[in-house]
Amino acid sequence: MAEPLLAVRGLRKRFGGLLATDEVDLDVVEGETRAIIGPNGAGKTTLISQLAGDLHPDGGSILFAGRDVTRFGAPLRSHLGLARSFQITSIFPDFSALANVALAVQAHTGGSFRFWRPAAGDRLLTEPARAVLESVGLGARGEVRAANLAHGEQRQLEIAMALATKPRLLLLDEPVAGMGLDESQRMVRFLGTLKGRVTIVLVEHDMDAVFTLADRISVMVYGKIITTGTPVDVRGNPEVRRAYLGEDGSPC
Repeated sequence: MAEPLLAVRGLRKRFGGLLATDEVDLDVVEGETRAIIGPNGAGKTTLISQLAGDLHPDGGSILFAGRDVTRFGAPLRSHLGLARSFQITSIFPDFSALANVALAVQAHTGGSFRFWRPAAGDRLLTEPARAVLESVGLGARGEVRAANLAHGEQRQLEIAMALATKPRLLLLDEPVAGMGLDESQRMVRFLGTLKGRVTIVLVEHDMDAVFTLADRISVMVYGKIITTGTPVDVRGNPEVRRAYLGEDGSPC
């Protein structure tokens, strides 16, 4: 079997008396979409923060593409091909959509945000930024101020910024959070276009999105991964049905 793109072993993180991640093991193969689900407080966002390098673990290891990145911070992991979107949209609201993505291109190529003004007209930044906006369905919205985009468009913009760093692994923390039905369906369709193009680890409460997108699902409860399997396996797992999906197996 091929070496996993992401290999997590014995990951632990404690906040006072709370063990937020408890000996977590996780293998993600290149090209798959892996969903991580669980009740509120299960440790999902803490796990994503450790994978991204925003939070250092108390124990265990994280290997990415065969390299131990456990002690690397988020900027270095980003340059190695790890990108993250957040639970709460993280964009520059006073800049245009195009400027936001161009900033991500600039940061990935080693530039500094401090030099944005002279770089604003640099075609080496704006041309790839326009291409990424087109790929996420925002091609016609490039000149719109980010604050004036609809909520769903802002989430697409944040993912566009992540994609502009050319990631091998994309970490998505609740990408449809706060969206109405139409917006969430558009986002799920968009994320479906990324399947196979980029490896994705997805934390999401929307079970329709999870069962539509995921190749495999890992279920977290009290900091532990209690099971991993295909959507069919997880939906039929009695322990998961009791803990998270409801007695009849329908998403809560």
